[in-house]
Amino acid sequence: MTMPDLSYVLLYVDNPAASAAFYGDLLGQQPVELSPTFALFVIKPGLKLGLWSRHTVEPAAAGARGGAVELALTVEDRAAVDATYAEWKKRGLPILQEPELMDFGYTFTAADPDGHRLRVFVLIG
Repeated sequence: MTMPDLSYVLLYVDNPAASAAFYGDLLGQQPVELSPTFALFVIKPGLKLGLWSRHTVEPAAAGARGGAVELALTVEDRAAVDATYAEWKKRGLPILQEPELMDFGYTFTAADPDGHRLRVFVLIG
């Protein structure tokens, strides 16, 4: 049996248009699909990010609030972690974790408007 590919991440959001504007600015790209209940970004070949209204997702999701999901974004070095941190802090993103060295690498964590965690890191080791 062939294992299916993980190719799609869905976040349940309060307002797909507002979340699409946030992620469009953050990722430097526009969604390929946008409706009142859903937005879709093609991050790279084989990876998509969907933003689905928590009010219309079918079947309804229990506990469809932010904070239980973390999107991890890798960068090339510590300087890129620090630069991204400074940029996101300037934009007013809530910072959940200041830059620090952890077991797996150098990292910080912020939150999107729905409370989903956004971790930026570089592997060290």
